[in-house]
Amino acid sequence: MELSFNRILKEEIDIIIPLIQQLAIMPIPAEVLKERFTEMFSQNYTCYGVFDSDRIIGVFGLWEMTRHYAGKMYEADHIVIAEEYRGKGVGKQLFAFIDELAKKNNAATVELNTYVENFKSHKFYMNEGYVIRGYHFQKKY
Repeated sequence: MELSFNRILKEEIDIIIPLIQQLAIMPIPAEVLKERFTEMFSQNYTCYGVFDSDRIIGVFGLWEMTRHYAGKMYEADHIVIAEEYRGKGVGKQLFAFIDELAKKNNAATVELNTYVENFKSHKFYMNEGYVIRGYHFQKKY
């Protein structure tokens, strides 16, 4: 399977919403996601689609930033692969793409968050060389 990783533009947000909705622990309406992604595109955020020919089978975002403890870094966000493509090496190719992009742009690290309950992802990320460094805390208003 030959995959391509293509940048998704703000005008194309609608094609990623169904995949993003698969990720949420609690359902988020499409209108809310579209509004949030529109705002994200105005920040240091880039969205990528994973394509098998012309079919979108995955989506992920990268935030580019500099942090005092890490230097220039990327944070991978909302990584979703369509269920029928999971376990077929798509994730490995996706992370090879992220690694290549990070190295090409002189990033010192790539970080990500994952849900505590998502045990399969933990194993996958550790196999890709990621190390658990802390907890992600959140306070809602």
